[in-house]
Amino acid sequence: MSIEPSRRLDFTEIPILDIESLVTGDIDMGLVESLRAASTDVGFFYIKNHQMPLSMMSTLKEAAQPFFQAPVSEKMTVAISPQIQGYLPLGYRSYDGEERAGTSHQEGFWVGHERVISDEFPLNGPNQWPSNFPDLKDAMLQYFDRMENLTHGLLQGFSLALDLNQNHLSTYYQSPLSRLKVNHYPPQRTPVHENHIGVVPHTDSGGFTILWQDHNGGLEIQKKVVSGSKRRR
Repeated sequence: MSIEPSRRLDFTEIPILDIESLVTGDIDMGLVESLRAASTDVGFFYIKNHQMPLSMMSTLKEAAQPFFQAPVSEKMTVAISPQIQGYLPLGYRSYDGEERAGTSHQEGFWVGHERVISDEFPLNGPNQWPSNFPDLKDAMLQYFDRMENLTHGLLQGFSLALDLNQNHLSTYYQSPLSRLKVNHYPPQRTPVHENHIGVVPHTDSGGFTILWQDHNGGLEIQKKVVSGSKRRR
């Protein structure tokens, strides 16, 4: 028994948005309309002209590789904290007790904003850095900072797409709980169920997610069809 292959989409089925005007601050209202349509009708889109250097992405990938190749015992010295910062090991379970329960064949490393642990704000906490991989810390912090800057422009675009003042959504992100995670997916030879391949099917809980994937691909987007519903355009 094996998993039935998924249909490989033509890239034209997922919108590709040129967000240069969001990055520069001279916002193109045509882009805002495209952002509204992509978010309403698809819920997912590619971005280009985001001004994130490819070299920075490559540097981060190269810095992460030796960490993931290290012994599990070494990686577990920075095991993920309750604040979701640190190493997430292979084989973690999600949604136990539910029909969609599954085991992910992925390991990852999470970082966020450095904040003091607080009873009032349970997700505040310090990052954990593996002492033998200083390049990983430098690469992740640089990438994290650049991505935070990118999100400011995207928040303005989403605000305008909702017919709000362009800074409206930013008022809700004065102290964001942003997280950066690098992932490693070891090969799987004979997976038999989609809930045990890569990361189990899920929906992210943050305001939005920005993903970069390498040439191997593998990202799958599920279109949810609601019977009898009408979509507003």
